[in-house]
Amino acid sequence: MSEENEFFKDQQVDPEKAPVRESAEPTQASKPVITPEEFTVKPQREDYEDAHYEPEEENTRPPRYYTPPEKPSREAKPKKEKSDGAGKVIAVICAILIAALLGGMVGSTLTRSGINARMDALEQSLSAHEASLEELRQNNAAIAAAAAAAMETSTETTVLLPPSDIYDLATRQVVGIRTEITATNFFGMTSSGAVSGSGFIISEDGYILTNYHVVEDAYSGKLDIEVISYDGTKYNAEIVGVEPSNDIAVLKIEAEGLSAASIGNSSGVRVGDTVFAIGNPLGELEFSMSTGHVSALDREITTDHDSSINMFQIDAAVNEGNSGGPVYNARGEVIGIVTAKYSSSGVEGLGFAIPIDDAKSISSDLITKGYVTGKAYMGVSINQTYNAMYAQYWNTPLGAYVGTPDGENGVSPGSAADKAGIRDGDIITAVGEYKVESYADLKEALKHFSAYETTEVTVYRAGEELHLTITFDEARPN
Repeated sequence: MSEENEFFKDQQVDPEKAPVRESAEPTQASKPVITPEEFTVKPQREDYEDAHYEPEEENTRPPRYYTPPEKPSREAKPKKEKSDGAGKVIAVICAILIAALLGGMVGSTLTRSGINARMDALEQSLSAHEASLEELRQNNAAIAAAAAAAMETSTETTVLLPPSDIYDLATRQVVGIRTEITATNFFGMTSSGAVSGSGFIISEDGYILTNYHVVEDAYSGKLDIEVISYDGTKYNAEIVGVEPSNDIAVLKIEAEGLSAASIGNSSGVRVGDTVFAIGNPLGELEFSMSTGHVSALDREITTDHDSSINMFQIDAAVNEGNSGGPVYNARGEVIGIVTAKYSSSGVEGLGFAIPIDDAKSISSDLITKGYVTGKAYMGVSINQTYNAMYAQYWNTPLGAYVGTPDGENGVSPGSAADKAGIRDGDIITAVGEYKVESYADLKEALKHFSAYETTEVTVYRAGEELHLTITFDEARPN
């Protein structure tokens, strides 16, 4: 720029004296000639610094600038209001962010807790599943062991035998039993007769199992007993032991190398199983075999000794003389002892047998001890003439009357009953939870207890009911 222009640029010009443009900006040709004296220089504004600028090579005159009138300054708004509004916005945004952060943290915590709970439940489920698998493995191992043991069982006890083979076994194991009875008739004359029954060999050295009622007369009268085998060989036998309440007796003959019966398991007997009864019916038809089936289980049969015995029912024909003989299953095993027949007129096919499981333990005790061990014993004698008629007459309860018909003391000194405080003339009405209305009820109740066991005995004495504590003794042979 020329010095002249620099000169005018620095001059202060009164804005009121400056020429005013009344029309649009003139072109280069119509611009008026302005002398330096008339030219007024306006203070520069950066906004308009280059407006209408003409390069020096085209016009040496200093450029003319237009400065619009100054606008009145606006009153500045308080910054506080702006800052307050922005602060509220920022506060809201911060609150939202904090809430979102807290929500995320809570959600994360809850999610973590839920995941942990599910993981714990899953672990417990897996543990239970593993326990179930282990139990299943053990069960499978037990089943496999049982199957292996069954495979090793002798074919003699697993293979069903034809009836003819079973009969062949029986001829070597079953015996006839006979006792000569001598009696005096009404006219004083003596007569004799044979009481016969059956039995079977249970050991090679001559032990024989039969019913007590088969040898009862010989036992009480100290009579001789004769045992006869299938080939006709006769043996003298002695009574090793008897158990009247279960109708069991064991005999012994002097012999070796005998064929002992195979003892089965009566707990596995089912209704419908085929059975074979072999014995000496009527004492004359020796070694007869009858075939039938198991008709029922768990029949409570009362014998001539007022004892109730658990038996199973068969429809194989049995008669007098069959008592004490064996009942075979289809494998040739003895599962019972023929004991009784329902003998009412017109009734057939009702026979009963003692389960061999019950007879095994009794016979073992009789052989080793001479009596059945562990039986409860009170030590009282019962007057069996006391019945409902006496009870009604004396206005006393039914029960087992302690005493004897001849008036002797019915309590054995030093016995369990004596120690419990039972007296002669007491009426026993209950033993433990079992009601007693007769001597037979008392015998049946004692079967539910063992020697040395303690229970309560209820007695009626002089119009008063007493509850006494008793500890049983062990029953021994008379």
